[in-house]
Amino acid sequence: MIQKTGTGKYEHLLNRCKDLEPVPTAVVHPCEVTALAGALEAAELGLILPFLVGPIEKIEKAARDGQLELGKTPIIDTQHSHESATKAVELVREGRAEILMKGSLHTDELMAAIVSRDRGLRTSRRISHVFVMDVPTYHKVLLITDGAINIAPNLEDKVDICQNAIGLAISLGLKRPKVAILAAVETVTSKMQATLDAAALCKMAERGQIKGAILDGPLAFDNAISKEAAITKGIISEVAGDPDILLAPDLESGNILAKQLSFLANADSAGLVLGARVPVILTSRADSVRARIASCAVAVLVAHARRTMQVEPA
Repeated sequence: MIQKTGTGKYEHLLNRCKDLEPVPTAVVHPCEVTALAGALEAAELGLILPFLVGPIEKIEKAARDGQLELGKTPIIDTQHSHESATKAVELVREGRAEILMKGSLHTDELMAAIVSRDRGLRTSRRISHVFVMDVPTYHKVLLITDGAINIAPNLEDKVDICQNAIGLAISLGLKRPKVAILAAVETVTSKMQATLDAAALCKMAERGQIKGAILDGPLAFDNAISKEAAITKGIISEVAGDPDILLAPDLESGNILAKQLSFLANADSAGLVLGARVPVILTSRADSVRARIASCAVAVLVAHARRTMQVEPA
């Protein structure tokens, strides 16, 4: 079972999944013990109905090595990881799976199959990644985007990145999430593109080009997270001190921020890729069992929200 060593924020996500049907999930190339164990445990908890897509001999060996019971879990045999990614995407296109879950293959390999123009899972929206963080020193779940996919997003990219994260926050039960658009300073200056983008995003939200959230920025990290810091600097904001989403100016800053919280503040970090036809669970060999299960829970909530149209399809 999930290790209840955190602050209880992830457990709240699991509780929201209790009355939901498990979601058919294509688990891509689960040929290592950690990857296979995460999928099987999520199935045991009633979160997903896994299809294991990969070389059957390697999957069975991973099960033996980890003393895991495959039971009647369906396995779709492939020759290699590239074919596993392609076949898993096909399961989604055929309507047999509503979630993709990364196993023991490189992220680039999985994403190549997802973004394939002819046989992939592209939508009109740009694909982006969201860290779902349980930070012990923060009072609620914190979403950080994008620290994994979009290296140097321009303004139009940030619109999609922001809208993807808003849709995720709504799927998690928030009515009107608060978005802090980060920069190094909280004033708009032509010398720093991140501040210009932040100001434009806020105006776009006012005009309905970004929907479903309260945006403010540019905000430096201190006055985004701390109401006291914002007051000291004379910032009047609904978002300061209480954001649900932190929108980073680029991949490097978003990635460093998320990992800094993980390794210096003992935060747990789940992760999801959004903007494709279905949510994509990205797990790493370094992820804790708790974070792996939390990633599955978040994906399940997104999948059910899309079924009931609580969030707009991408």
